[in-house]
Amino acid sequence: MHSILKKLSGGTRRTLGQTNEIVIEVLNNPRVFPQLVAALTSDDEVLRMRAADAIEKITAERPDLLQRFKKKFLAVANRTDQQEVRWHAAQILPRLKLTTIERAVVVEILFDYLRDKSSIVKTFAMQALADLAARDPQLQSKIRPLLEELTQIGTLAMRARGRKLLHQLSR
Repeated sequence: MHSILKKLSGGTRRTLGQTNEIVIEVLNNPRVFPQLVAALTSDDEVLRMRAADAIEKITAERPDLLQRFKKKFLAVANRTDQQEVRWHAAQILPRLKLTTIERAVVVEILFDYLRDKSSIVKTFAMQALADLAARDPQLQSKIRPLLEELTQIGTLAMRARGRKLLHQLSR
């Protein structure tokens, strides 16, 4: 196992381990980024969670690093039921350059995330849908009513985020 994966392993899902150090390491040496993507399909749930967290933080600065792994990432995002991977995937998905068909797939993934038991997953899915809709007027007409509904019926976090998102979309 490569040293970056060893640094992400061990402990529990309640801790980040050395994730932040790995983010700096990968930003300084992007050649090891593919190992993080591969870790998303590990049997180790702690490793999957921390890899997703690292990828989210890295792609906030360098979304281009994930682009060549787009198909694999979409498959992971669609298939995973691990809440930590889902909430990071929701943050990452709008950063990808997507074709029209891929955007439709991402919207379906995010709609599925809205049915997750985790309020965090649902809230990040709302944010991702709003981010996508902000760049696509057709999608906005579909997402705005959904956000309005979730702002009325969702958890406290969803209602607060929904109000903010609706305000941003109305600008």
